[in-house]
Formats: sequence, C-alpha cells, structure tokens
Amino acid sequence: MDRNQVFNFSAGPSVLPEAVLIKAQAELMNYRGSGMSVMEMSHRSAVYADIFAETKARMKAALSVPDTHEVLFLQGGASTQFSMVPLNLLPEGGSADYAVTGHFSGSAAKEAAKFGAVHLAADTSEQKHTFIPAQAELSLDPNAAYFHYCANNTIYGTEWQYVPETGSVPLVCDMSSDILSRPVDVAKYGLIYAGAQKNMAPAGLTVVIVNKALAGHERPETPLMLSYQRMIDKDSMFNTPPCWCIYILGLVLEWLEEQGGVRGMEQIKRERARRLYEYLDNSALFTPNAQPGSRSDMNVTFRTGDPALDALCVSGAAERGLLNIKGHRVAGGMRASIYNAMPMAGVDALIAYLKEFEVEHHGK
Repeated sequence: MDRNQVFNFSAGPSVLPEAVLIKAQAELMNYRGSGMSVMEMSHRSAVYADIFAETKARMKAALSVPDTHEVLFLQGGASTQFSMVPLNLLPEGGSADYAVTGHFSGSAAKEAAKFGAVHLAADTSEQKHTFIPAQAELSLDPNAAYFHYCANNTIYGTEWQYVPETGSVPLVCDMSSDILSRPVDVAKYGLIYAGAQKNMAPAGLTVVIVNKALAGHERPETPLMLSYQRMIDKDSMFNTPPCWCIYILGLVLEWLEEQGGVRGMEQIKRERARRLYEYLDNSALFTPNAQPGSRSDMNVTFRTGDPALDALCVSGAAERGLLNIKGHRVAGGMRASIYNAMPMAGVDALIAYLKEFEVEHHGK
C-alpha cells in the first residue's frame, strides 16, 4: 500500500512526522559527512556527543525544563518506571498515593505495592475508566512519599485536564501519550516519565525529567541500572543509550519547533480532537466512550455497541488506508490515536469514512 494513501492511527509505536522520516532517510548512510550512519556510531564519539547534547537541549527548551530538573534518556519503556519510581522515591515503611484511572496506572500501582504501601487516591475501575476524578474526589494522604497518575489513558481515551494539587507531596506523572502536546509547568512535578513511541520517537527510548533533589535516596537493593542518581551522574550514558531513538527525538523536536512548539501543537491537537468528537457526539451509530470533560485529545475511543459491526468498521477502514483503529483488547470497540504527527487530513479522512459507514449500516 502506498504510504501517501495511508493514515496510521496506531496507539504506539505510532506515526512519525513525514519530514522527520525524510530527513532521517537522507542522513541514513552518511550523517552530515561523517561517513557513518547514526545507527553504527559509538555513543562516546564526538559526532554522537553533539547529537545527544543537541537533543537534550531541544527537549529542555520544548518544555521549559528548569535547572532544578534533569532530563534523562533511558531504556526499558514506561513500564520499567513502574519499578524505578518506588525504588528511588518510596522509602522503607513509607506509602505512596496512586490514582488508578486506566490500565497502565493500575499496573504501576500493583508494581509499587511490591516495594511499599500503596494508597489508592482514586480508582475509576468500577466505572470502566470513563472519566477522570475531580480534585475534590481525590483521597490524598499528606504524608505520602509521592502522588502518581497517568496524564492520558490510551486504552480508555481519557485525559487529565488539570494538574492535581497535592500540597508538599511530589507529583509523579506518566506522560507517555500526551507529552509535547501541550505546555507543562515542569517545576510542579517531582518526576515526569514518558515512553517515546507515542509522540516523540520510535520504541526503545524513555524520557525521564526528574527533580534532582529527589534523586540519591534509592533503596540499597536498587539494581545498578535503576538508580536515577547514577543516570544523572553519567548523563544517561552509564551504558550504551538508545542512540538511534535519541537522534530521531532530536529531529522530532526540531519539527515541533517549526510547528510553533508545544503551544502551537496544543492548538492543532485541539482542533483535530474537536472535529472528531463533534462528529461522534452527533452520530446516530457511534458513541464515544469517555465522558465530556475527561476526553483525551490523543486517543479517541468509540464503538457502535455491536462487536461484529465494530469489526466490520475496522476492516473497512483498513481497506481505505485508515489503519489501526481497532480498540485495545482490554476495552474493545475502536480507537483513533491522533498524536502530534497525525495530519489534519487524516482526521478528515476518518470522519468521511465513518459518515459513509453510518449511512450504510445505521438501522440495519
């Protein structure tokens, strides 16, 4: 299938900006006259050191990261952070607050419970994770070591539209699927982590932004590779980092700057989401899963109410080059992931197809 006829709505690994792929292709065999591909460079070489430093500087600039925080480029995916966070931030005999508003925040809470007490500040499981609790609905422990939440829930299509107020308790946030889509006041957070394969780069890289004051207190049994302080001290290069992914992240950040940065991207992503939700809210066939006020701008989840009809819709979309709109196996239905790199034309094409499908199948 011709790439120019395809729109990839995968939840991750996800679509990358076309301009980034073209530039990476042009530099693939010979990066800026070095005679080498980035994929075969030593991470200790002067050429790669420049790539690394430039990418890190662009990341700090994109989110206005203050000097109190360090940017780390790690491996293991966001799921490794489920362990790394409590190992570094949850002291012996301590307790941490977790808001469970989706599958991955639930997994994070279960992993943290291996290392200490976990208090559920919120749990929307019984409501099938269709909403985000309001500030007044959070059950907060003022003595918690930290408060953990997942900003955007890819499977259920919900997103926190506010930053929880937790007093002196550090905020820890999994921003894997909405990082770089809106401005973030990084100073409010003790730690932010994000798998790169949604909005930043290919799978294999995890970006961590940590308040340096929180590092250096890891448990004695913390594995060598899971210490934030060690990674800060070695500037993410204790061992070989995910070199190619860091390089692609640098290209994505350069592209992001050309779109007006995160503020410019916020306007674009709001318009993408507005168009799709407006259609779904007025559809006689399709129903959005997430409640208004809690809806994700990144992952739009919806269904017909008939699994067989959902499957027919998914297969018909694929025939039109609208790929990967099948919902996660946990939630079913359909899901359109409209990350930063998704062009507006992709959303318009999906809406046009859904309208045709509705006309053909509604009432039958």
